[in-house]
Amino acid sequence: MGLVFSEIQLRNPSKSNLQPIKVNALADSGAVHLCIPEHIKIQLQLNEVDQKEVTLADGSRKLIGYVGPIEIKFKNRIGFSGALVMGDQVLLGAIPMEDMDLIIIPSNRKLDVNPNSPNIASSIVM
Repeated sequence: MGLVFSEIQLRNPSKSNLQPIKVNALADSGAVHLCIPEHIKIQLQLNEVDQKEVTLADGSRKLIGYVGPIEIKFKNRIGFSGALVMGDQVLLGAIPMEDMDLIIIPSNRKLDVNPNSPNIASSIVM
């Protein structure tokens, strides 16, 4: 399938005086969380609210800082999430993608809104 990158906007909703940041995020439905690098945490003035023990791709475990809330915007969708502070690029995982009703289109390696609900995010609650 290849890697899927897409431009998203990140904002700290508790700091209305700060400008949002546009970033090129790796959309990965195999990942779970939103992950941001340290420099994004600093730019958005996000406070660490917790730590999470995460299992990395190689099977090792690591304690990682967790910050939030973060507002995520993509096209006509807005979601709120916490984020793990790790790595050197923004990673958009399955939880925020599901929350915003986004899909990955493998044939053209593109992130998009769900075509079955183009105007408003849809979700299953049961």
